[in-house]
Amino acid sequence: MEETRLMLAAAALNQTPMDWDGNMQNIKDAVEEAKSNKAHLLLLPELCITGYGCEDMFLSPWLSEVAFEKLLQVKEWCDNITVAVGLPLFLDKKVYNTACVIKNKEIIGVTAKQFMANDGVHYEPRWFTPWPADVVQEFEKFGQTYRIGDIIYEEQGVKYAFEICEDAWRPNRPAERHMPKGVELILNPSASHFALSKTDVRHRLVVDASKKYRCAYVYANLLGNEAGRMTYDGEVLIAQNGKLIRRNELLCFKNVDMECAEVCFSKNPTIEDVIEYLPPIDENKEVIDALSLALFDYMRKSRSRGFVLSLSGGADSSLCAVAVAEMVRKGIESLGVVLFAAKTQMFPMKDVAYFESLPPEQAQKELVGRLLTCAYQGTVNSSDDTYNSAKGLADSIGAKFFNWTIDNEVRGYISKIEDVLQRPLTWEQDDLTLQNIQARVRAPGIWMLANINNALLMATSNRSEGSVGYATMDGDTAGGISPIAGIDKAFIRQLLIWMQQELGYEGLQYVNKLQPSAELRPSEDEQTDEKDLMPYEVLNQIERLAFHDRFAPHEVYNMLLEQQVAEPEMLKAWVTKFYTLWSRNQWKRERYAPSFHLDDYNIDPRSWLRFPILSGGFQTELAKINEA
Repeated sequence: MEETRLMLAAAALNQTPMDWDGNMQNIKDAVEEAKSNKAHLLLLPELCITGYGCEDMFLSPWLSEVAFEKLLQVKEWCDNITVAVGLPLFLDKKVYNTACVIKNKEIIGVTAKQFMANDGVHYEPRWFTPWPADVVQEFEKFGQTYRIGDIIYEEQGVKYAFEICEDAWRPNRPAERHMPKGVELILNPSASHFALSKTDVRHRLVVDASKKYRCAYVYANLLGNEAGRMTYDGEVLIAQNGKLIRRNELLCFKNVDMECAEVCFSKNPTIEDVIEYLPPIDENKEVIDALSLALFDYMRKSRSRGFVLSLSGGADSSLCAVAVAEMVRKGIESLGVVLFAAKTQMFPMKDVAYFESLPPEQAQKELVGRLLTCAYQGTVNSSDDTYNSAKGLADSIGAKFFNWTIDNEVRGYISKIEDVLQRPLTWEQDDLTLQNIQARVRAPGIWMLANINNALLMATSNRSEGSVGYATMDGDTAGGISPIAGIDKAFIRQLLIWMQQELGYEGLQYVNKLQPSAELRPSEDEQTDEKDLMPYEVLNQIERLAFHDRFAPHEVYNMLLEQQVAEPEMLKAWVTKFYTLWSRNQWKRERYAPSFHLDDYNIDPRSWLRFPILSGGFQTELAKINEA
């Protein structure tokens, strides 16, 4: 065949479900940028007109109608360029997840997704119908007839086709059928959520496909926290014949992030611009980058004016505080101080000009001070160490810091119940009650600050504590967002050390010297989380084996016994305690504030892991362990 050179473009977009104006503006900006780069073909992400996270709204026919009307607007922007744009399509009482190809202001075809994601956080078969392979039909919309199905397209003699996200992850993927038909280019519009180290898997998927099928492969993912729980890393990949040509920086704060490359199509194509894929990045960097972008998008898309945090001086609240500081630092680095401040939609122009006039480090602290309000709420059981940790950290990052005690409120509630019961409450008889009231009394004051500031209250629960219900409902679980509920405690502790050493957050030096403690019992008890529960490393191992790897309780016990994690009796006690507390506390997990999906699994029943509120509590299974 003769040589053909195409300028290929792919753009990550930061979309929001049913934000028609915002989504369309991002699409228009991407089309204009692609045209300015003289691109022949532009690939946009999956379902980018509506947003991917519309959930059950996809079942409403009007949503697809509006999306098609928006598609006709996009069509008019596509003069002298081919653009692939994603939208849902409602046909014959079924909804299809589609990519529409517009060429020089004409819709030349619509490809429908063939495989639906139905694992982990995905529930696509609830909304979408898979399209059968090798089927092409026609449909009518607003008086016009269009083709839909497993279509092979052509651009200047180069044949191309689609794999829409999940399509590429299946053994019998569409590319297997397309290559014998002379296809030389595969386009993959995706909504592939962030998870630790997932980018490495995705990179291999794209590059290996380009090698196996001797083709060019273009991939475009969504970007940012789109709908609340899932974050998308905005990855853009262009590869050919097993070589990576373009890859962007992930998890940026832009609305549109585009990569372009001129790709040669011939029998033996010339591949001039090859980039070496770097070794897997540090998961610590990955998770804080994802967390900071997720917080920024959640804040601005919920139209909130910053964050409020009950800063206890412990590991969980310290990570929440530093995540906001890192959100500001990364945002300024990605957008510049002016655009970052403007994008928050919080500041008048005079304030934006003031931030711009400051040295970068001072501007960062000023912005953190405007975006994060912290309060230390001590009791007689609190230590000087945790107060110094909280204040030292808040001062170091520039957060607004308040300090008050809650002893009077605690005594007030205790005295009311003592009067009713006509007996004193004691630690020997009422331990849990006396612990919980301290945590609950902290909620009203911090909620007041959040309401006054019109800000998001951050809850500080982590995944390890969520698994066993080691949290006081309406106390330390109070909040509008629970940003670290998808991360285990062991990871959090080493992450804080990494952030002090690698990112320079010296204010973490205090918390990094402390043993995690709820500080709810009298100080002479020397309460620690691990004394109350078990070593966090063991807890996390049990949790992962039980619910990620899906082993039975006795299998979990035997595996840990083989690893010599502990003596048999101690291990039996820990495994029994874990499953007992897990079963008892599903109702708590049902009530936690929305959390971010950051690891390869989570325990949120509204996204990854459903479990009955009432169950047999694994009693039969645990009996088998204890009889061993």
